[in-house]
Amino acid sequence: MLTTDELTTAIAAHSAWKSRLKKSIDTGVSEVPIATIRAEDQCAFGKWLHGSGMTAADRASPHYQSVLAAHAEFHRVAARVAEFATTGRKGEALALIAPVGEYTLISSKVVLAMSEWKKALH
Repeated sequence: MLTTDELTTAIAAHSAWKSRLKKSIDTGVSEVPIATIRAEDQCAFGKWLHGSGMTAADRASPHYQSVLAAHAEFHRVAARVAEFATTGRKGEALALIAPVGEYTLISSKVVLAMSEWKKALH
């Protein structure tokens, strides 16, 4: 059964992506291959989300479905940020992670979905 501690850890792991992407924008190099960034089941959170620790009831939850969809979209956008950062398109990468950029918006959506799931467990 899913716990609030697991979701708290997941939120923290998710939040670490922005600093990685900013570093890629600054250096023009990605520490993680773009194909891996794009894959929603390769990050720590994705492995947990897709892992065997989720019960059938967890997976049937509308909260799980919401987080799953937002997380997949997050990885598609994060991969675009990394792609732009590593191909000399720094301005486009910065626009995606700007306060109203697509990356920022989807990242907030993931955190909100996880937070709502966490509240529902109480």
